[in-house]
Amino acid sequence: MEIRRARQCDVEDINKLLYQVHRVHSEGRPDIFRPGNKKYTDEELTEIIQDDKRPIFVGMLDDHVAGYAFCVFQEHVGERSLSDIRTLYIDDLCVEEKLRGKHIGKQLYEYVLGFAKEQGCYNVTLNVWACNPSAMKFYESCGLSVQKIGMEKIL
Repeated sequence: MEIRRARQCDVEDINKLLYQVHRVHSEGRPDIFRPGNKKYTDEELTEIIQDDKRPIFVGMLDDHVAGYAFCVFQEHVGERSLSDIRTLYIDDLCVEEKLRGKHIGKQLYEYVLGFAKEQGCYNVTLNVWACNPSAMKFYESCGLSVQKIGMEKIL
């Protein structure tokens, strides 16, 4: 599998995966996520693909996107209570449903780790929804541990 930065020609395949991710969230939390949508418009995707502060990496199999990792650089510099660190935040990681279990997600994650190290990042972080236990299990198998926990009370 080749892993590279996303290109404009990948938008159609990325969109299919965005719908798959959104379906997991809208089924798990229909009170928050509207069914049948996706996170980004085509115009927003085009902007992100061109933005070096928000790299998207794609895993390619047979000229198709088998999975992606949307990332965002975050920096805390000169803040009173936080150390000056650079973080690469994984905003979204997805593998095509029919290709899961073939270590594509692990390869994407390892690629992101290597990229973050090359860029001088202190850490890699992400959020995972509690309604997605398979994603939590996957991230734990990659060696991630809980950094913080978001909690809610529905009114």
